[in-house]
Amino acid sequence: MIAGERHARIMSMVNERGAVTVLDLMEALDASESTIRRDLVKLDRSGLLSKVHGGATRIRDDYVMHDQSFVGRQSLNMPQKQAIAAYAAKLIEPDDFVFIDGGTTTECLVEAIAETHATYLTNSLPHAQRLLAKGCRTLLPGGMIKPVTEVLVGAETVNAIRRYHFTIGFWGTNGAGLETGFTTPEFTEAAVKQISLEHTVRPYILADSSKFSKISLITFADFDDATVVTDRLPAGEGAYRSVGNVVEVEEQ
Repeated sequence: MIAGERHARIMSMVNERGAVTVLDLMEALDASESTIRRDLVKLDRSGLLSKVHGGATRIRDDYVMHDQSFVGRQSLNMPQKQAIAAYAAKLIEPDDFVFIDGGTTTECLVEAIAETHATYLTNSLPHAQRLLAKGCRTLLPGGMIKPVTEVLVGAETVNAIRRYHFTIGFWGTNGAGLETGFTTPEFTEAAVKQISLEHTVRPYILADSSKFSKISLITFADFDDATVVTDRLPAGEGAYRSVGNVVEVEEQ
């Protein structure tokens, strides 16, 4: 049996049962233990299942385990992101010192910005280039470039941002929940999000409706630490509306 066929059979068993053991897979696929373990490692790294001791489990739909590439996320929910961005861009005043996080929703924000007299700091290389093209006064912190999301991260980035005090800021998130707060899958990016949000007077999370009740690995802020701008809350999520810090920008 070729690798692709084995992988398809493994995923079918995991999705049907929720969890399988290495022994289950060896018997079902007539494959060696080393072959099955190699397959599980590859499927885990691809984000298709979760490799655990002795086998594998299905990834829960509400968990976000890995970052997608910046390019891979650009076309997702684009009308919603643009509506969120159009609202957020109007919040920026000429005297503001603005922090802009990396991500595709904040990319839409950068495209929507008309206020060129404010000062902007971003840890996103693509965002910095677009802000410069608009004629905006733009700062970048130091740090290491994270290839997947094209943002600057690490201790140097955190220490640079720690010196600043922003009047307004905008962040993306992989998940948003009342109990779990705002979450992201990677430690170094979470550290940058956390310190920049803590140093901002008026923080805004820009999150389309698909991000609600999703959970990623690391919380970078509590749900009440920022105002959330979204297109609209998903059906059945009225509890978010009652907390008072969610703005829906699409007509209901």
